[in-house]
Formats: sequence, C-alpha cells, structure tokens
Amino acid sequence: MLQKIGFQPGINKQISETGAEGQWTNCDNVRFRYGTPEKIGGWNQLGSLNENELTGAGRGLHHYVNSLGRKYAIIGTNRILYAFSGGVFYDIHPIETTTTLTNAFTTTNGSATVTITFSSAHNMNPGDIMLMDNFTAITNSNYSASDFDDKKFMVVTTPTNTTLTITMTSNESGSGATTSGGIRIQKYYTVGPAVQAKGFGWGLGTWSGEDKSAVTTTLNGAINASVTSITLTDASQFPSSGTNFVIIGSEEISYTGVSGNVLTGCTRGVAGTTAASHSDGATVTNSTDYVAWGEAASGDLVIEPGMWSLDNFGDKAICLIHDGACFEWDSSLSNATSTRATIISGAPTASRHMLVSTPDRHLVFFGTETTIGTPSTQDDMFIRFSDQEDINTYVPTATNTAGTQRLADGSQIRGAIRGRDAIYIWTDTALFTQRFVGQPFTFAFAQVGTNCGLVGQNACVEVDGAAYWMSDNGFFRYAGKLESLPCLVEDFVYDDINLESGNQMISAGLNNLFGEVIWFYPQSTSSVVNRMVAYNYFDSSPQRPVWSIGSLARTMWRDSAVFGLPHALEYDADTDTSFDVIGNTEGRTSYYEHETGTDQNRNGTISAITANIESGDFDITQQRAATGQSTGVATFRGDGEFLMKIRRFVPDFISQTGAARVTLQLKNYSNSTQSGSPLGPFDVTTSTTKIDTRARARAVSLKIENTSTSQNWKLGTFRLDIQPDGRR
Repeated sequence: MLQKIGFQPGINKQISETGAEGQWTNCDNVRFRYGTPEKIGGWNQLGSLNENELTGAGRGLHHYVNSLGRKYAIIGTNRILYAFSGGVFYDIHPIETTTTLTNAFTTTNGSATVTITFSSAHNMNPGDIMLMDNFTAITNSNYSASDFDDKKFMVVTTPTNTTLTITMTSNESGSGATTSGGIRIQKYYTVGPAVQAKGFGWGLGTWSGEDKSAVTTTLNGAINASVTSITLTDASQFPSSGTNFVIIGSEEISYTGVSGNVLTGCTRGVAGTTAASHSDGATVTNSTDYVAWGEAASGDLVIEPGMWSLDNFGDKAICLIHDGACFEWDSSLSNATSTRATIISGAPTASRHMLVSTPDRHLVFFGTETTIGTPSTQDDMFIRFSDQEDINTYVPTATNTAGTQRLADGSQIRGAIRGRDAIYIWTDTALFTQRFVGQPFTFAFAQVGTNCGLVGQNACVEVDGAAYWMSDNGFFRYAGKLESLPCLVEDFVYDDINLESGNQMISAGLNNLFGEVIWFYPQSTSSVVNRMVAYNYFDSSPQRPVWSIGSLARTMWRDSAVFGLPHALEYDADTDTSFDVIGNTEGRTSYYEHETGTDQNRNGTISAITANIESGDFDITQQRAATGQSTGVATFRGDGEFLMKIRRFVPDFISQTGAARVTLQLKNYSNSTQSGSPLGPFDVTTSTTKIDTRARARAVSLKIENTSTSQNWKLGTFRLDIQPDGRR
C-alpha cells in the first residue's frame, strides 16, 4: 500500500545516514523554503560581453544609489577598484605615483618579455599594476604606441630596484632594442595578494616576507658593499635600540644605533643575502618585524589577502585598502566614471576596517593609527572617528565630535557592520557595540559578548535587528543577547575548513528574498573559496534549525536592496584572461546577478545548475500477531529487521520545470555500499503520474536531482508502495 514519506527541513550531518530517518543528509544548490527543499535560482554574468572578467580576486562589494538616482556597485579586487553602472565596468583605482621615462625599453627578438628601466627606484613588486601612455618610439622594435598607450600591465618580475619586466601580447619581431623609447607610467596603489597564506617565505607571498606598515625612506648618497654607516634621508621613524634590520634592494642589513639620520654599527649582507652597492635614492625599508627574510619559514602569522572596506558617504564612495590608506570617489560629478578615487585628506593612512555610521554620519576607522599619517603607529585595537558630517577632520577638539577609543578584549579588530540601532564591532575574541549618544562623548562603547570573536573581516551580516556571524568555533547571533546558533552541519563545516590560512577569505551574505544568511569558505585543502553553508532564519526554530550546504563559491555577496536581486563575485584562480590588464597572472573575477532563471549564464554560455538532495535511510517497521495468541492484539515491531519491496512510487512536486531525476538508493546494512534501484534512475516530468520499480532492500534513501538546463523543482510529499518481503 502507498505510504507518505515525510522529511524534516534542513540538512543533518551530525548523525549517520541510518540514524537520519525522516531527515535530509546532503545537498548541493538546494535551499529550504516553507519547510520543503527546492533548487536555487540561476545567475547571469553582468557586464558587456568579453569586457566583464575583472583582474584579480574580488575582495570588496558595495551597492548604493547616488543623489541623481544612479545605481552603482563598487567592486574591489586585490589589484583594481571598479565602479559598475549601466552594465559597464569603470576603472576608478587611485594612482600612487606618476613617472615619465626616457630610454626605457629593452626588447629581444622572438620574446614577449620587455624590460623597463627607471632612473631611480621604482618601488614596485610583481603583481603591481601600471597604466601607460605618452609612448615614444623604440628603436629596432615592432612595438608601437597602440601596444602601450592607455594600456594596463601587471609587473611580472623586478630584477633590480630600477628595472622591471612585463609580458606583451605578442613577441618582438624586430631586431630588439636596448634602453630606447619613452613612456609615462602611472603606478596603481598596491592592495595585496590574491590569497591568504600562512607565515612568510617562498611561495607564500613576496619571498622576502611582508610588513605592510613598515617604515620606508631613501638613501641619502650612494653606498658600496662594505660601508658600516649608512645615511638616510629621514631616520626619525626607524627603531634605534637593540639590533634592528633594514632592506635595500635584495640585501638585508642589521644595525645597532641611529645618530641623526645615520644608521651605525651596520653588518652587511645578513640572513643569507649578499652585500651590494646601492645608488643614491634607493628605497630603504625597516625589516625588523619581517618574518623569514630569505627563508622558507612559517609561523603563527599570516599574509592577509588584499582586501577592501567599502561604503558610501552620500554620493561619495569611501574605499579603504586593508591595512592601508582610504580614498573617496564622487559619483555625482558629470564625468564621474572618467575620474579616479583620491586619498581622503586628513584621514588615517593605515587601518584594518572602515564604515560610515548612520544616522549621525561619522567616518569610523577600526584598527587604525594612534598618530594620524604615521603608519608605524597603527594599533589593531584602536578606533578613530571623524567629526560629524566631515570626513577630513579627525583630531578631537572642544568644538567637534571627532574622537578615539581603544577596545580591551582581543588582539585585533576583525570587522564591523552597521546594525539597526548600533555598530557591531568584533575582535578576534569578543563582540562590542558602538552607539551614538551625542556630545560630549559622541559614542558609547559596550562589550556584549566574550569568546565569540569574528573569524574574518567579512564573515558577518545584520538583518532585522539581529547580527549573525561565524567565529573560529561556531555560528552566533546577537539580538539583544548573545546566542550560539544550533547547527546540524557544524562538524561537517569545521572539520573541513581552512581556518589556518583562509579565515580572512570567509565572507557572509544576506539573501532576504529567501530568509538566508550564507557563509562562503575555503575547504581545508583549498586556498580559495569553494564551499558554502546557509542558515534559514525564516524557517528555523530553536528545536529545528534549518541549514543547507553546497559548492556555490562566491567571494563577496550583496543583497537585493539596490539592484532588486542579489549580486555576487566569483574568483577563478586558474584563469588569467581578464579584459583590462596585459600579463595578468592573478586570476579573474566574474560579477553575477542571482535568483534569475534556472541556469547559469557565463559570458553568453548557458549551462545547467546541477542540484541534488539526499535523504537518510528509511526502513520498514512490521507489525504482526504474536505466535500462538488467539485473543487480544499482542504485537511486536522490528525496526530495520525486515526487508521491504518497493513496487512503485508516486512523485509529488509543488512546482516543476522540465524533468527531475529520482533515484531510490538501496542497501541492506548501515555500512553497505548504496546501489540504485534496478530500473532507475527515473526521470520525472510534469505529466508523470507514477513510477513502477523493482526495489528490494532493508533500507532505502531518496535522491532528487536535475542534470540539464531549463530544469527547476520544488519538492512535495512522495508516496511509496512498500510491503514486507522475504529474504529470498
């Protein structure tokens, strides 16, 4: 006889498949809505065809509408800052330096590598972006102005502090040139690496280690390989007590004292480097806090990926490079899309995070400088906010509302978001609130949670007065009190997540069309995001939390508030063909609009979104009269004792487009390998009334999936025709 098969909403991976009778145990590209599973919506790539693959890894996304009613998406990758509007991407990245060169190019016949020579230190590293123009002819070269003018190049190598190489789109067909031709080079501000890595050393970032807040200056006079006193242009910010270190070119040098602008007691060529001569004006960097200079070492520190904090102050997009400077871009200008972001005058120059408070409109910096304009004073627990309605004033006075605050619990501020009535601030160990109270204090700070720190800068969202976030050891919510979210996929996520060197790449997104908070994260064996876990706050209850899991990989996600549908970024680390940078080696980012149609559309190519969901094992419980009993109704039950025969099933979909595939997965014991029904799998269409099958097993589980384009489904209640069967 037919029997209804019902399943509780949500995925449960905390118990075995046999123990999960009446529950779902696995899924991909599936969500739960009103208690039943359904395939997620499709997505379309945004931007003009063949001009929509962005350079590098997408690490920032912000939506806003300016006073003219124009919608903007500000997108920050680890190399370039873009503004997206009207279906077009505009490069608005700030320019750090502009250099005009003569006798610049060296080329070789048959090679696409071009060497560019600077007259002084170029201060660039592999991966940096340069915009070129004002080209003048190279002798004995087939390259022309069309190959360089208004073109962006990625630096490939930096053989010396005055030379670098780029890769052209074609080989040199001329006889080759040596230091010939001219060019103007505009260097983009550096954001950071595409991925996060543990420790410092070869293969983990710049081979020499990294300290983004390290003090730099230049040599005041050339030096040879043997001098032990080195004169700098300005040594005031260099440490003067104990043994300290500096880097000049590829050489590391230790010193024991500072006299005026002179480093004294120098030992040349330390840490396995080679003593060398250096020219006047060469860059000198304090490397005292570097780790593993010249060594393939690792430690507890990590090289954080290049990230952005993005917000808007009215018409102005506010864009902070993580651990770097902050910039503004005015979208209200008549020629806005042909302008670039510029540094905010008076603002801190090294901060971990930033946002604009509302409704009071202060620009707030987190993990910032105690002395404005001095990056070496950056304090990871220090907060600084501007005067109200003034993003250029940060020094507190008796007549303004600028101010500072240092938090106490934690070692670094990890992130912050605006809430309904407060700003939520997370350190690595605790949660704080920041509320506007007016003069004389401007803001009141309170600690509202302990042992609940944020795993990474973007791993938090706020909706309907509640903050949701991912910690190093669980999921949390704060809505007036701290709560640990019950999670039936927690072990599955945390047993296979890269927290050691991937925590800063974890990001959270809100999809309020379906009541979902989604976290995107890298698996333990991955250096890029490749998994997701979602919590449905509409359908969840304390007794039954509703979670789903999947392989949807997005580095950033923004809700539907501005553009009507959610938008998200996807990073492809294995493909370097971005549309706007020549010689890109850092992957590409695609920008998608979600919850549209049934399929994925990438650059005009339509492909299926393969979705599936699997249940726990269902077995038969048989009821019989007791042997020898003539009166009464004495019975016994056997849970999984009896084999069952499934003769047919009646599919039920609340909604369906195209076909859906149904598989009855059979096994006799908990540790047995599943096998499909002999006549299956079964493709169910909207006209299918029943499916006849020959299935015989002690336990059966249900798998629903789709495999082709133009397919969509929302599951109803299936009925199986089940009866007890013998062992033969």
